[in-house]
Amino acid sequence: MISRRIIRIKILQLLYAYFQSAESSLNKSEKELFFSIQKTYDLYHYLLLLIVEVADYANSRIELALQKRIPTREDLNPNTTFVDNLVIQQIRTNRQLNQYLSKTKLTWVNSPDLIKKLHNHIRMAPFFKEYMESTERSYENDLKVILEIYSSEIINFENLYQTLEEQSIYWNDEVEFVISMITKTLKVFKERDGENAELMPLFKNDDDREFARDLYRNAIMHKEEYRELVESFTENWDIERVAFMDFLIIEIAITEAVVFPSIPTRVTINEFLEIAKFYSTEKSSVFINGLLDKIFRHLKEQRQIVKTGRGLIGENEE
Repeated sequence: MISRRIIRIKILQLLYAYFQSAESSLNKSEKELFFSIQKTYDLYHYLLLLIVEVADYANSRIELALQKRIPTREDLNPNTTFVDNLVIQQIRTNRQLNQYLSKTKLTWVNSPDLIKKLHNHIRMAPFFKEYMESTERSYENDLKVILEIYSSEIINFENLYQTLEEQSIYWNDEVEFVISMITKTLKVFKERDGENAELMPLFKNDDDREFARDLYRNAIMHKEEYRELVESFTENWDIERVAFMDFLIIEIAITEAVVFPSIPTRVTINEFLEIAKFYSTEKSSVFINGLLDKIFRHLKEQRQIVKTGRGLIGENEE
């Protein structure tokens, strides 16, 4: 589930804290990196549970209406299309989800106001009103509306971001990514899978786990070496005016290019340019792109960057 871009971002964030701290422990910092990655996986399950909580709130409103002393015709004949949504029921009973929630104790019990506001927000959406008014019932339609709720309503619900930020510093920038993973998960759900529908694993494979560990360790171990290399290519720049974050992004990119022979250098450059757009200054991308291009050419000439694998051998002569 965790993409390599998210891994790179987390490494950047943790290294920034590591190098700014007067008391830095590699082992402790590395544990925090994997704890941070695990928190993203927590958020994945937490936001999957959210739609169930919204449906439960909708159902509670129906039950309260039925208890009125003088219920209306609408109260006596409630529209249960949403609360009976087949995909929500499938999420509710999902074995993997429930096992994870039981282990982590994740719950929305302390956020009733958020659930209420989100429910009211969703029910005003035109697509949701159309869904509620339709007489056509199918698993496909139920799935379609849940995907729409996540991709257009939950993702844009500001109160959610505020609540999550209060709960964990690790969730500040990850809602959009996690929701994209949830929609990918739900798109492969099948009605016949029932409670056994599969959720995404934390890492796609062991390679991604090793990628996180090796990139982090090597960026720390070669910090001084790569800092000197960067400075040798910035003779015409006022080093004091170059953002610390820019240096850090460049150093991590160099580490990746050197340590991982199967990753094309252009992929590395593009990934860190995208990250720089969000974590550094407006002019950083031009600076980082130009500097990495020069440094990578130099390292290839020195045979410190050697790419191997299908379609990558020729890159060593660039």
